[in-house]
Amino acid sequence: MQIFLDSTDTKVIADFAATGLIDGVTTNPTLIAKSGRPMLEVIAEICDLVPGPISAEVAATTADAMIAEGAKLAQIAPNVVIKLPLTRDGLIACGHFANEGVKTNVTLCFSPTQALLAAKAGATYVSPFIGRLDDYGFDGMDLIRDIRAIYDNYGYETEILAASVRNTAHVKEAAVVGADVVTIPPSVFGDMFKHPLTDKGLEQFLKDWASTGQSIL
Repeated sequence: MQIFLDSTDTKVIADFAATGLIDGVTTNPTLIAKSGRPMLEVIAEICDLVPGPISAEVAATTADAMIAEGAKLAQIAPNVVIKLPLTRDGLIACGHFANEGVKTNVTLCFSPTQALLAAKAGATYVSPFIGRLDDYGFDGMDLIRDIRAIYDNYGYETEILAASVRNTAHVKEAAVVGADVVTIPPSVFGDMFKHPLTDKGLEQFLKDWASTGQSIL
């Protein structure tokens, strides 16, 4: 499973990218607004930090305007992925970019039939929002399962990018049901390293090692 960071904080991205465990980054208008910086500048900096796919989202709502904005974003760096909403116009734009060989991430997916249309439009990634579905009383993982079954049934190459991830349990469940990618906030990525038994075991190992009086170097 690939792990993307969902963030525009370039300092945090640089820190976690140093682990060698980050495969890409996703952004959205809300994260750009929180950064307080010009969008093109932020995306360019992230593209320099992480060589993998970097999703940059259009702000337009009509197909022609999305195509124009997406073309502008694609000029930033070769690893930019154009992020489009899962609307009729968004899928028209997706089809255009697919024909041009430009990678896309179709976002705000909440149903299996939406995901089916995204795959038919040639989306590189589709982003089902599992946490947001959970908020409304649905099981977000059921959506991932259904999309996985549909894509496997028909051999669609669109990758399932689990989004709106709230905790490490979401990461585990998305991996179990077959999501190709998970995009997570930096806080969740940090939590993935942690377990109380790891801390306890390491504490005991260090205590025992100190008692030997030895040094490896």
